[in-house]
Amino acid sequence: MAVPAVEVTRVGRVYGSGSKAVRALSEVSFEIGTGQVVALLGANGAGKTTLTKILSTLLLPTSGSARVLGVDVVRDPKAVRRQSSVVFGGDRGLYPRLTGLDNLRFFGMLAGVPRAELRDRGGTLLEQFGLAEAANRRVETYSKGMRQRLHLAIGLIPRPRVLLLDEPTVGLDPLEADRLRSSVDDLRSEGVSVLLTSHYLLDVERLADRVVMLESGRVTADLPLAEFAGRAGYAAVVTMQIRGKAPDVHGLLPANASVDSCVATGEGVELTLRLRTWGEGVFTQLGALLDGSDVVDVQVRPARLEEAFASFVGTGSPDAPA
Repeated sequence: MAVPAVEVTRVGRVYGSGSKAVRALSEVSFEIGTGQVVALLGANGAGKTTLTKILSTLLLPTSGSARVLGVDVVRDPKAVRRQSSVVFGGDRGLYPRLTGLDNLRFFGMLAGVPRAELRDRGGTLLEQFGLAEAANRRVETYSKGMRQRLHLAIGLIPRPRVLLLDEPTVGLDPLEADRLRSSVDDLRSEGVSVLLTSHYLLDVERLADRVVMLESGRVTADLPLAEFAGRAGYAAVVTMQIRGKAPDVHGLLPANASVDSCVATGEGVELTLRLRTWGEGVFTQLGALLDGSDVVDVQVRPARLEEAFASFVGTGSPDAPA
């Protein structure tokens, strides 16, 4: 049986003691398989950063255990650091007066990467992340997106098998964010396992295989991405622009659908349906509903992760562990 890339077992973390004690994590358990991208979600203060710091050996758990590729993060932190990297979002953590290449080489040396490998691998990584032309420029001249990509290149130079990403696209414009997501997605095919924390749910939608939801330091959900999205209470929203009168939905509305809105427009109506499930027969059912109507446009939008996220935050989940 393959060893999980990450194995968290009943991990707890308390800050302070006595009446001032604050419990950041309580009985947190989950696993990440080889090549999986797992998103760790939760509102501010849910415990995401605390857990990331424990897995990166920057913080000790108060109780429970955490292993990276079978190695305990407390008993052998050096071995854990040899096989994993952590990339925190933001501008800090780089030396702005050094060049991008110098930063990469410096942090590579700290990670124990041999000089010969640094020479060969440094240029390759900078090219992979679109930084080859800026390799010999000072980092203080880099855009925020370039700095984020440099952070990721530095995180990968020791060839980690586990990557911990904390808010990797924070502050990036849409093009830079998409480019960084593509770089992370490529790691999956190389067998790199990723724990992703992000408030940008588009990161989760594009990258994650599973979602682990934290609330007040406890796991309230551990679901495949599609199943997590389904917790929004619907599978898709269909919006139809109809010239003239709206169709009579009574008796013809699919059993899995409900009318979200019906708004008059200049030429007719905009009818929006919310579908609880989506399957092969949906368009046939919609065709029967719209038979005889002058349909100008139809748009289908899948369930939004924001709504699934909101369904957990502040309410807990019936599936939460005791």
